[in-house]
Amino acid sequence: MTDKPDILCIGSVLWDVIGRATLHMQRGSDVPGRITRLPGGVALNIAMTLARFGLKPALLSAVGRDSEGDELISDCRGLGLNTDFIYRSDDLPTDRYMAVEGANGLIAAIADAHSLEAAGSKILHPLTDGTLGSADAPFEGPIALDGNLTESLLSEIAEHPGFSDADLRIAPASPGKALRLAPFLRAGRGTLYVNLEEAGLLCQARFASATDAAQALLDRGAARAVVTNGGETCADAGANGLIHACPPKVLVTRITGAGDTFMAAHIAAERDGATAEAALERALTAAAAYVSGDMPT
Repeated sequence: MTDKPDILCIGSVLWDVIGRATLHMQRGSDVPGRITRLPGGVALNIAMTLARFGLKPALLSAVGRDSEGDELISDCRGLGLNTDFIYRSDDLPTDRYMAVEGANGLIAAIADAHSLEAAGSKILHPLTDGTLGSADAPFEGPIALDGNLTESLLSEIAEHPGFSDADLRIAPASPGKALRLAPFLRAGRGTLYVNLEEAGLLCQARFASATDAAQALLDRGAARAVVTNGGETCADAGANGLIHACPPKVLVTRITGAGDTFMAAHIAAERDGATAEAALERALTAAAAYVSGDMPT
């Protein structure tokens, strides 16, 4: 692909292995269900959703030169995603994510993104060597980042002049990696997309609502914070004030990837010129369609 990308998606590009059961589960449950393997990872999930909205995303990540990596790259290209800038490692395997979901939600998940972490700043070379940008001519446009990058690399991005003109959109990937977003609080850069639990970890507090959490993130230095809370009220707080909206009520059939869908839909809506209120509504509607199974994977 040679077309200039509309947005860069930086972070995990891997295989999702998801087991889903229609029954309630608990620790030790052994129930019938379905196990699928799909292209996934936060950055890739965001890119796939952006492509459905007509955008041209490019991926910056690390993928092995193993058979799983070759298949993953082929699938990404088949989905209309630009993989030209992905770092292909000869000695690192392609990463994987494994989750188990029941009728009562996510039961457990393990993200094996060790190759992405080991590759480190190598995945950013196109943004520093002049291919997509450099310190003297920074990339201009939106960049979606995920917290599967190490905190040291995220700290570098938060301060790097090569990212100074970018519209940074950042997600932690999971509550366990929420604190990796702290550099963007300290730098006062980017839009943070977090859920209520992740906001609490970043602020070292407990919040009763997304509006309280979004305001607290601003008070701690965030330039802008979008906080979700499952099926409850969502909030968007920034320099232009604080707004909130409620997601549609739907039957939940899947969870993994819902936050990524929300973030991508929100970015796409704002890129189309939607107001903050309209963008939040569109993002909530897209996420609801996803968790109900009405949006394809």
